[in-house]
Amino acid sequence: MIEKDYIDANEGFSQTVVVKTGNYKTIYISGQIGVGADLEAQTIATFQNLDKQLTNCNATFKDVVKMNTYIVNFNPEVDLPVFRKVRKEFLGNENYPASTLVGVESLGRKEWLIEIDAIAVVE
Repeated sequence: MIEKDYIDANEGFSQTVVVKTGNYKTIYISGQIGVGADLEAQTIATFQNLDKQLTNCNATFKDVVKMNTYIVNFNPEVDLPVFRKVRKEFLGNENYPASTLVGVESLGRKEWLIEIDAIAVVE
């Protein structure tokens, strides 16, 4: 039997949906953003928001199996080192989840520079 929990329902979507199957639950976290003056500040805040959603589901970044990252006006030489530095602070040095990083023209609001969604699996 499959059970679904919708967490932090918000303006037509849920921040997180937890799907329980047998002894496992898969956690689907909607795109998280963060406020700040630059990409580094927003990336830190975004990872903090992801951490909050994971914690609400009794999970950690070690449980994340997939991440999608969207960065506005992505410049690999400038933005990738910033992103990797912050990601390393939250995820550590090894066993990274499968990941996709996409440069985009814009996000839901013009002040947003980064958005990350994630999938985690826990027993």
